[in-house]
Amino acid sequence: MFKRNQHIYIDKDLDKNLDFFEKELGAEESFDVIIRPFKIADRKAAFIAIDGFVKDDILTEIMQSLSIIEYESEFWQEDFENKIEDFIPYIEMDKENKIDQLLLMVLSGSIVFLLDGMAQAFVIDARTYPARSPEEPDIERVVRGSRDGFTETIVFNTALVRRRVRDPKLRNRLINVGRRSKTDICISYLEDVANPELVKEIISRIEEIEIDAVPMAEKSLEEIIVPGNIWNPFPKVRYTERPDVAAAHLFEGHILVMVDTSPSVMILPATFFHHIQHVEEYRQNPAIGVYVRLIRFLAIIASIIVTPLWLLFALSPELLPDALSFIGPKKVGEIPLFVQFLIGEAALDLMRMAAIHTPSPLATALGVIAAILIGDVAVQIGLLIPEVIIYTAVVAVGSFSTPSYELAQANRLVRLFLLLGVGFFKLPGLLITGGLVLLILIVTKSFNVPYLWPLIPFNYRALKSILIRSPVLTQDVRPEALKTRDIRRQPGPALKRGGKK
Repeated sequence: MFKRNQHIYIDKDLDKNLDFFEKELGAEESFDVIIRPFKIADRKAAFIAIDGFVKDDILTEIMQSLSIIEYESEFWQEDFENKIEDFIPYIEMDKENKIDQLLLMVLSGSIVFLLDGMAQAFVIDARTYPARSPEEPDIERVVRGSRDGFTETIVFNTALVRRRVRDPKLRNRLINVGRRSKTDICISYLEDVANPELVKEIISRIEEIEIDAVPMAEKSLEEIIVPGNIWNPFPKVRYTERPDVAAAHLFEGHILVMVDTSPSVMILPATFFHHIQHVEEYRQNPAIGVYVRLIRFLAIIASIIVTPLWLLFALSPELLPDALSFIGPKKVGEIPLFVQFLIGEAALDLMRMAAIHTPSPLATALGVIAAILIGDVAVQIGLLIPEVIIYTAVVAVGSFSTPSYELAQANRLVRLFLLLGVGFFKLPGLLITGGLVLLILIVTKSFNVPYLWPLIPFNYRALKSILIRSPVLTQDVRPEALKTRDIRRQPGPALKRGGKK
């Protein structure tokens, strides 16, 4: 080994190289490190790989091909480094002489081939990661449409996008993040469409990350690269596990960030309205799509304001007109209404967490427990009144109707904030807390895009395309807020959807 320009380079002596790799990879302690020495003609050689990342048949085929070489002085003396490539029957192969890069390649799943007397190594990219098949995502199901979804393998994910975006301008930039984890991160964008300054900013933020690892994959990465207050609950990126949704956003000018080991792909930038649209609206004809979208919007609004409003009217019945006097409760019970709603919210979150951790065969039993114990028994013993349960159920349905899970979680916090304002200060509390939430939404940005665009700043055409599901022929227009480069079409309003934006 020798150093030059802060890099360690391999030596021509194979034994020295193998000793170094054995020490660095812990070959004696780690059973999955493969170091396979053999001979090519009369020259020593060796393969270095990680068991589980390399297929045995590929390694065996390469060894068989190299074993047929017979020692000939002319072969070894005249440009043997290039001639040896003709005997390696594999397409994806490169040369490397930096030790740190070779270690990274081995740990990433490639095969490193060392030859005595050669001051560089061959890197054979014959890796194969443990992976599941591309299945439809559980949280983005559709009645009609494709059933494939992203997996935990980044190469599969880029291929799923390539299948839908057969554009030579599609770029997949690979970056390694983490001093120890060396996690693969892919930034995908259309070179002649995406905003070049935004692409440069995102790549720069990722390359500047100084951290040991990103164990939580895309969520860890989001907290590092997304600008703004990390305590702001509203999601500034959109997640999807559907390749068709990701492709639709690419055509608009968005940027995708894929993290190896995660099936969720980040879409940047994303506004509030990207999170309330769903692919199902575009799998039906426009009339049905408009109806489904409006119902979903009403459900999302209801998930935020139904319980705070009902609590306000229950605490201040003088605000209700005579025609709506029936809204208030007949009996309040021993526990204040405000506290009852807090109990209902806590119970709802507990049931949600329990449902996640409950094995599938016991899911039905969990539902029975929730309906009987938390519902009926709570009313009979006077813990909760029926109105609290019914309105808490309404907001739960609204939360489940929200396409973006991250936005549904943020809306839950907003609802609790409004409940606290109403519980302590009634109407002034609702106005103050509601105003603060609106102010947060106004000042929030997702990179260079205002979070409430096209409502604030107002853009009629873009807002119309959000409220009303437009026909396919009118969707081929890119959102002005993204500042895309493509000049083949005039910039327009669509926030193109394809999915849960």
